[in-house]
Amino acid sequence: MDHAIFTDLLLILLASVLVTAVFRRLRIPPILGYLGVGICLAPGAFGGVAQVGDIAFLSEFGMVFLLFTLGLEFSLPKMMALQRVVFGLGGLQVLLCTAAFYAVNRLLGLETAPAIVIAAALALSSTAIVIKELQRRHELNKHHGQLAFGVLLAQDLAAVGMLILIPALAGTGDLPLWQSLASMSVKGLALFLTFAGLGAWVLPSVFHEVARGRGDELFVLTALLVALCAAWLTHFFGLSMALGGFLAGMMLGESHFKHQIEADIRPFRDVLLGLFFVSVGMQTDLAVVRDHWSSILMAGLGLVLFKAVLIAGLTRAFGESESIALRLGLVLAQGGEFGFALFTLASQHRLLDPQQASFAFAVILLSMMATPLLIRLGGTAARRVRHREREGAASGDPRQALDQASHELNGHVLICGYGRVGQTVARFLKMYGQPWLALDNDPMRIQEAQTAGDKVYYGDFRRAELLLAAGLKRARLLIVTFNDPEVATATLRQARELRPDLPILVRTSDDSHLASLQNEGATEVVPEILEGSLMLVSHVLVMLGIPISQVLRAIQHTRRARYQLMHGYFLGENSQLLDEEGKRLKHRHAVPLTERAWAIGRQVAELALHELSVELLAVRRDKHEREPAANYVFQTEDVVILYGDTESIEAAETRLLSG
Repeated sequence: MDHAIFTDLLLILLASVLVTAVFRRLRIPPILGYLGVGICLAPGAFGGVAQVGDIAFLSEFGMVFLLFTLGLEFSLPKMMALQRVVFGLGGLQVLLCTAAFYAVNRLLGLETAPAIVIAAALALSSTAIVIKELQRRHELNKHHGQLAFGVLLAQDLAAVGMLILIPALAGTGDLPLWQSLASMSVKGLALFLTFAGLGAWVLPSVFHEVARGRGDELFVLTALLVALCAAWLTHFFGLSMALGGFLAGMMLGESHFKHQIEADIRPFRDVLLGLFFVSVGMQTDLAVVRDHWSSILMAGLGLVLFKAVLIAGLTRAFGESESIALRLGLVLAQGGEFGFALFTLASQHRLLDPQQASFAFAVILLSMMATPLLIRLGGTAARRVRHREREGAASGDPRQALDQASHELNGHVLICGYGRVGQTVARFLKMYGQPWLALDNDPMRIQEAQTAGDKVYYGDFRRAELLLAAGLKRARLLIVTFNDPEVATATLRQARELRPDLPILVRTSDDSHLASLQNEGATEVVPEILEGSLMLVSHVLVMLGIPISQVLRAIQHTRRARYQLMHGYFLGENSQLLDEEGKRLKHRHAVPLTERAWAIGRQVAELALHELSVELLAVRRDKHEREPAANYVFQTEDVVILYGDTESIEAAETRLLSG
């Protein structure tokens, strides 16, 4: 390798490591860091890298492996399951965006070929950034996350089509455009059928033999060889190497080696893809950015606004709620990394001049930088819209629907909160033929559940008139499943005023509000964490051979004792001291008594620990743990186990040791 190239690679890798580490700490997508490194190291900037052409050639393999992994993840069954989103919403979005941007480009004086390339590239969104951000926020499996995934899948298919279209737009010799396009399409179809045959009949046997050899390096080399051979084959026929990577991934995507191949090739893909984005940054002409920064800013803002409005409008047209439409529009409003790939390919075929490419690079980069902010903004805006939708639903009197639904019910179960827990309870009630009715305050959930035939209605269960309309006076049991202590307490108080004799079961996440809810009149309080622990303990005891009758008695005793045995836990380094409301959490703490401890020789009653809001759970002496009575006398080497919040325990420990 030439010394200059080696020096350039070393400089790029050093800068990439530093920038990526900082960006990950700041939770900024690493792609933006790679682009920034490329811009800073470009000859026109700080002039750190001289061999830009050689680096760009190496980075092309990054796109090959990106398309290869995209092909691995491409699932025909998943695409068919989301076909309404992929071919409907996603397809319309790509077509309308491309048409609109093409018209703008033509008005700006661009020729047909560059106008098509730029328009198609701007119609795409960032698959890498959007998917990673949704995964980080645990939103990918939510409804708007699945819609975003379907639209991105449609965009990826369109990008693959552009990989065929760009060489056709470049033309060969004196052939007209339609003949070039037909020729490239025939070649692409022939290669697709060839790869499909190889993937169905040849490659599974090859990878099976490789896997039998139990050689990790041979498996990795085979996967790399397949991807690169496919890229070489498409390049040989005048198509993009990236297209070959995608077709190779597709033919292996349905095999049971898919996940192993994806895991093995990911490090190569990430490194080479980083080089690709660095090279994209290097190709950006800073003089163009400096001279036209205001136009780039306006174009980036226009791109984000237009795509957000168009996608939101299409989503509403497809029957989604206003909040989902607004959120999806903001999530997919940016340009994408495939735009860089298309611009790079178009530049290689001389469809774009350097100034056009640099301008388009800068516009997409600007929009991508705003993606995390847009996703957060989408979440905030969606919550406000949902709140307005709830108020709109509440503005109409829901009592009429509740009266009509409950007038024939008697001895039914009233469920307040129809989330995961409430729906689980309702399913078991249906299984045993028990009548029930549920209240919830989420319009989308209510619509989904009512469509499925569930008896759930909109209403604030803290309002007395709605509880009465839901048949509280005739109910046999009230279950409060809403995981909000303030709402649960308010509902409990209201229900107790209306029906002092009604059994009320309240669900909480832990035992932090157990006592207060029981004092407010809850018949039973079920802390999920403690009940989960009890179920685990019961299985452990049964598997150890303890009779099931004894296990059940122990579980019932623990429940009757208000989970006294399970109160609190010993803190670790990462344990939380405050709850979501900023209140101090209670926990256990062990205090060993030394010879000079003030409590030595004194009785439990003398310490008056209850004045400090601390509970004395047990004393450990001679490897035996006991519950001390009021006249219990402390001795040296006793270990006192306390329960309370941090401040109270510190005060109790001070009293035990120094009085």
